[in-house]
Amino acid sequence: MSQAAREAPPVADCLELYRRMLLVRKAEERLARDFKAGLLPGPVHLYIGQEATAVGVCSHLGDADWITSTHRGHGHYLAKGGELAPMFAEIYGRSTGICGGMGGSMHVADFSRGILGANGIVGGGLALAAGAALSAQLHRRGNVAVAFFGDGAASQGVLSEALNLAALWHLPLIFVCENNSFSEFSPTAAVTAGAIVDRAKPFGVTAVEVDGNDVLAVWQVAHLAVERARRGEGATLIEARTYRLHGHVEGEAAFLRESYRAESEVEARRSGDPIPLFRAHLLAAQIGQESALAAIESEVTATVEEAADRSAEDPWPVPSDLDRLGLGSA
Repeated sequence: MSQAAREAPPVADCLELYRRMLLVRKAEERLARDFKAGLLPGPVHLYIGQEATAVGVCSHLGDADWITSTHRGHGHYLAKGGELAPMFAEIYGRSTGICGGMGGSMHVADFSRGILGANGIVGGGLALAAGAALSAQLHRRGNVAVAFFGDGAASQGVLSEALNLAALWHLPLIFVCENNSFSEFSPTAAVTAGAIVDRAKPFGVTAVEVDGNDVLAVWQVAHLAVERARRGEGATLIEARTYRLHGHVEGEAAFLRESYRAESEVEARRSGDPIPLFRAHLLAAQIGQESALAAIESEVTATVEEAADRSAEDPWPVPSDLDRLGLGSA
């Protein structure tokens, strides 16, 4: 690993990494409570436990860079700088949502910030990101594309196709596999053969495996991958090993005949929760004092609650919104 990769981000950036991870966590916890209370019009797939991966990667991206996401996309949206209140409004089905309340949880997107959208199709974002990377290359603006996908998408044919094109055309594309140990309700080892990081080898694409719960480790490998892509040196596959602390989808216990993982396993994996781990690192390294971290936590909690409360009171869509959003008949 190069000297550039070993360096930690500046103090202010470390505190922003912590704040951004907290923002994702608090937003998802609010949605978990609202789902349980019956306040959401549809299902939600929460990102709780995986925050370090999205935040570590997206901290290197600007609005001119693109990301594609998954059905578990709120964390990617917020890590990339998506606005909080429009996201809540979208999930609540309100007209002020980022897609007018007509996309819902699995379609949060904001093209103005390079967020090409969450996607309910497994692996659906891989080809979209490849197209975005090709556009970046053709326009020579130095921007990059990042495709977030889960271990469940690692055996989709579109991954091989996108890796092939990325290798042939030296695309500025970063593949980020969030291996959270489960493909919906099946342990990854039961449905995915081989190491996911090795998927890149036949194509000669640079690949690296990283602890996806260590935000600084993710930050470092993403730094290298993004800089390589900006220099025109091609794609990188990052396999980030993480763990989702909530189920595949909220409320799954209502339709599953039996649990697919023991609660003791989930509790044991809480020791790897990226947020308290990074908090402890900040204190030990004297990057942040207890009072400063507590202030960040209070500010983020208040911001999330205010945005959610306000969005929940916004108006529902009406038929005329179809014309406003350009979705009406020609």
